[in-house]
Amino acid sequence: MIIGVLKEKEDKRVSLVPQDAKNLIEKGFDIWIEEDAGINAGFANHDYYSVGVQIRKRQDIIKSDIILSINRFEEIGNVKDGSYVIGLYNPFDIEFIRSLVNKSVNYIALELIPRISRAQSMDVLSSMATVAGYKAVLLAADYSVKMFPLLMTAGGTITPAKVLVIGAGVAGLQAIATAKRLGANVWGFDPRPATKEQIKSVGGNYIEFQLEEFEDKSGYAKEVDDQIIQKEREVLYPFVVESDVIITTAAVPGKKAPLLITEEMINQMKMGTVIVDLAASSGGNCQLTQKDKVIFTSNKTIIGYTNLPSLVPLDSSKLYSRNIYNLLSHISRGSNEIKPDFEDEIDRNVILIFNKQIVNNRIKEMLDRWT
Repeated sequence: MIIGVLKEKEDKRVSLVPQDAKNLIEKGFDIWIEEDAGINAGFANHDYYSVGVQIRKRQDIIKSDIILSINRFEEIGNVKDGSYVIGLYNPFDIEFIRSLVNKSVNYIALELIPRISRAQSMDVLSSMATVAGYKAVLLAADYSVKMFPLLMTAGGTITPAKVLVIGAGVAGLQAIATAKRLGANVWGFDPRPATKEQIKSVGGNYIEFQLEEFEDKSGYAKEVDDQIIQKEREVLYPFVVESDVIITTAAVPGKKAPLLITEEMINQMKMGTVIVDLAASSGGNCQLTQKDKVIFTSNKTIIGYTNLPSLVPLDSSKLYSRNIYNLLSHISRGSNEIKPDFEDEIDRNVILIFNKQIVNNRIKEMLDRWT
């Protein structure tokens, strides 16, 4: 089979790096890549050519058997019958899924890789969340009016910054660890009981608030009602108004992000406070967040960037590419073509559409509810 790698239109990452392309070629795949697809991530055309990848035009890539593109591409309706598209295209977009079902396109949705130990090496969301949590802290430090570490100088003592991280998933834990390494005093909040030890293990102080049954079977946070969200706000309030930096990461796949920081709370914050809202793509945890914008209000900064991994394109691409390599190795089962096994938990989750049928039961049930 031919694997085609498209150049991203508004993203500096590339979905396959030369080393993983070489590994796939050794497995018997042919690799085509669009010219300059890796240039913004630090990979020249020659880097691919030297390992056996063919440089092709975009219209040729669209004719591949397997098409890799991190983000949706406008020509997705023109791919050939029976081909596979693999990427982060938002499988919870009902109209988009319906449009693909009507075509003979097999869709592998990377957001749906199950949170099981056997699939950790393929978990793109976790890899990208790691980068996002790291970069969020660096952005906050850049915009902050304070330095992060404790400094004692002849001219006086600078106290450490107070950082609040809301949500202790992969991104939140990485944010806590990064802020701690920079010398800040860090507090972590997550209603899932299991996160207490995780927050402490990366150097954070745990904010006591526990809610049982907050995770679904796949390991993601559940959607909760307004009463619980109000209780969370009450617990968070004293920490919010005293923090210098707040990183929010609370999100529920396919749902609107919980609103945890209201405009009233923002008005009570210290001047110079920076909020980095990693839930901006699903509405934001902060009431004033604007998607993909940095806004300034009452001497506070609110950052709503939705693609922080693209700001660290080299390492983001390496992580994403290795996840893709591991996934393709799994679903090809030692051959040079995709061989789905729907008895396998990974396959029946990540392969959303196969032969014009929705395979993933979670998405199938969601579509049935909207029919």
